[in-house]
Amino acid sequence: MQGKLVTVFGGGGFLGRYVAQVLLSHGARIRVACRNASSANYIKPLGNLGQVQLMEADIRKPASVARAVMDADAVVNLVGSFADMNAVQNTGAGNVAQAATAAGVRALVHISAIGADARSDAEYGKSKAGGEAAVHAAFPSAVILRPSIVFGREDQFINRFAGLIRMLPVVPVIGAHTRFQPVFAGDVAKAVAAALAHQDGRVLELGGPEIFSMMELNRWIAKAIGRDPVFIEVPDIAAKMLAKGTGWMPGAPITEDQYKMLGRDNVVTGTDGITAYGIVPTPLDVVAADWLNIYRKHGRFGSSAKGTGQAGTGQ
Repeated sequence: MQGKLVTVFGGGGFLGRYVAQVLLSHGARIRVACRNASSANYIKPLGNLGQVQLMEADIRKPASVARAVMDADAVVNLVGSFADMNAVQNTGAGNVAQAATAAGVRALVHISAIGADARSDAEYGKSKAGGEAAVHAAFPSAVILRPSIVFGREDQFINRFAGLIRMLPVVPVIGAHTRFQPVFAGDVAKAVAAALAHQDGRVLELGGPEIFSMMELNRWIAKAIGRDPVFIEVPDIAAKMLAKGTGWMPGAPITEDQYKMLGRDNVVTGTDGITAYGIVPTPLDVVAADWLNIYRKHGRFGSSAKGTGQAGTGQ
């Protein structure tokens, strides 16, 4: 990757920070393409002078995508959304792949998700599957990576539940038995770099070393932040009614589409990309304890639980 120019769509988001760090450490130049370039200003200090470019682009608009991939050696698409899903995750993904092919780009990595399935009841799963098909139709050698839930200091999954557990003495748990295989954002970034170097058209799933049910994960977080709430499993019929009745509201606890996605486990069942690329997977407790201190009663000065990873069922 030394000296190569990599356009990273969605590089200003949570995962983008980690992908940028790995690519920059390999000597690549990166062009961060996102709808609001100023949102990626924090990426610039991660590289040397001139190593990071910022550019505004919307993958729903082919002209802006074509400008963003101009002269690029490789492209990474990290863009995902829970709104306007088909336009972003299906049509938008196809726009990126078509533009990459037209520009003579040598390598393309597309981030999808475990749960991508053309037969899924959820729009999220169907749109992700449509995007995968569109990418391979336009750029057959592209590698598609399907991570499980991605965790890291800035994530919106572990942090969301930690915030609820901090505030509530009684915590309702929706989809209590649905299983997840959380994967560290830094490991996903390593897989992206490896996939850019091995363009073989594979679809690889990415999961961490532990598997948790939703209930186990909530209990793990509670232990990690020194809290002891009462957890109550929300009956499926009640969760369905809640999603249908309030899911359309801004800030709703769960949308109807998210409820449908909880109907299936989110664990690796296909080819494991972490193993395929020789990456040592990072357990949740190795990195989470460092940032979860903000949810403890006395912040970083509060007691921290060690060995909290024991809550997971393993693989």
